[in-house]
Amino acid sequence: MERKMDKFQLKGRRALITGGSRGIGFGIAKAFVDAGADVVLVSRSKEGLEKARNGLTSSGRDIQTVAFDMIRHDEIDAFFNGIVEETGGIDILVNNAGGTRRGPAEDISADDWRFVIDLNLTAVFKMSQAFAKERIRNAKKGKIVNIASLMSELVRTGNAPYAASKGGVRQLTKALAIDWAKHNINVNAIGPGYIKTDLTRALWEDKDFDKWVVGRTPMERWGQPEDLGNTAVFLAAPASDFITGQIVYVDGGFVSCF
Repeated sequence: MERKMDKFQLKGRRALITGGSRGIGFGIAKAFVDAGADVVLVSRSKEGLEKARNGLTSSGRDIQTVAFDMIRHDEIDAFFNGIVEETGGIDILVNNAGGTRRGPAEDISADDWRFVIDLNLTAVFKMSQAFAKERIRNAKKGKIVNIASLMSELVRTGNAPYAASKGGVRQLTKALAIDWAKHNINVNAIGPGYIKTDLTRALWEDKDFDKWVVGRTPMERWGQPEDLGNTAVFLAAPASDFITGQIVYVDGGFVSCF
């Protein structure tokens, strides 16, 4: 007989996490293995992936790593199908890999614009599409968790490509959720607030910026990767089977505060 708390577990499931070697992606990976999932970590850096794998091996779960650059979206179908063939299937997809190019909107080059849109939006669509095709073909349900942003709702100056891409992730999440609901594929997104990671070190070590973030966030602190990991587990677990097309802002109240 299934216990109620089993609905918050990921035992017997395998998750693929892009950008999974550090920061938010690694925080989600840690939460997933703690909940019983096996994971496939994807990142450009083989060295980073090896370090991440070493940080998870004590979990006793199956940890696999694959080096791949998500900007190569024309190769994503073959890449994903190869992982499915090797592992036997992916039950949960976390689209976390992303990047940015900053500057005044009038100075953004076409190359910088394409880079951000291709990585943050097109790759998310292509990975989700490859995942859904395999699930539909084999009549299996699945969970997709996209990583959106505060800039899916709000915008700071000098971030036009990033804001456009993350606004796109928000709407793409809703569109895919509607298209694939009949196939029992849930599609949701997490919108992180300001999260303290190595990638944001320059920001939280800047005393003025740190003061602004803490003062602007109702909970008066930066988020931690585990804050996002816990939410990702919920969205990937059976407990959220009737939730789809939603963006959950894990931001300490940032987007709700005028």
